Amino acid sequence: MNTQRVIALMYHRVGVARNAWERKYCISPETFAEHMRALAARRMHPVRIEDFVGWLQGRTPLPPGSFLLTFDDGFLGVYEHAYPLLREMGWPATVFLVSGLIGAQDEWSRDENPTGATYALLGEAHIKEMRSNGMAFHSHSRHHVKLTELDDVRLREELEGSKRDLEQLMGEPISYLAYPYGQLNERVLAAAKAAGYEAAFSVQPGFNRPGEVDLLQVRRLDVFGTDTPAMLARKVALGTNDGSVGHALGYYAARFAARFGL
Repeated sequence: MNTQRVIALMYHRVGVARNAWERKYCISPETFAEHMRALAARRMHPVRIEDFVGWLQGRTPLPPGSFLLTFDDGFLGVYEHAYPLLREMGWPATVFLVSGLIGAQDEWSRDENPTGATYALLGEAHIKEMRSNGMAFHSHSRHHVKLTELDDVRLREELEGSKRDLEQLMGEPISYLAYPYGQLNERVLAAAKAAGYEAAFSVQPGFNRPGEVDLLQVRRLDVFGTDTPAMLARKVALGTNDGSVGHALGYYAARFAARFGL
């Protein structure tokens, strides 16, 4: 039986968060493992990104419980903490890489993190090992910049350049993009299409359904380091970034009222 809607989950760094700013986008290895086991307990399972996009295009059926698991930025902690668990579970995932900073640090965070701290990114050896064991890698631009603020030349360099960098590294087509900071506009969408990306991923929450979602604006749920497994379950059930009990109660109350004309 083919499923009717599929979520995409977006994680970032897996490791130790040292301040409140980091805790939003850094999940501890222990909590990440709890998340994966909670999803498995719900009979959910991640699918390959090619199959997910094929499903959106109406070409590939997906069974109920399917979801897409993604990591933005390509932090080394994904290799150190998430990859061993995913390999053990036999679960695929997709990492969106900043092609100009492979083996370096997340320099874009230096001015954003209150402490100025940066963290290591995956190197070529890590990427090649993970790729041989079910992990896919695609583009997150060349330098993790705000694409909407670039002129046409730099925008093209960020999108086409990253695709070219990664195709040279992987020896295969790079078909998918995740927009840095989730920033996009009509000019960025046109540039992504012109660069040859088959699909691109936003940070707009919600369910994805074939025929209803723009392939260049695929929806993803943002998973925070502060999300408990129960909060993740509510996000997954409602297709929202708000996993609070209050939001869930409000959602179901609104549905009840609408159903009975209250």
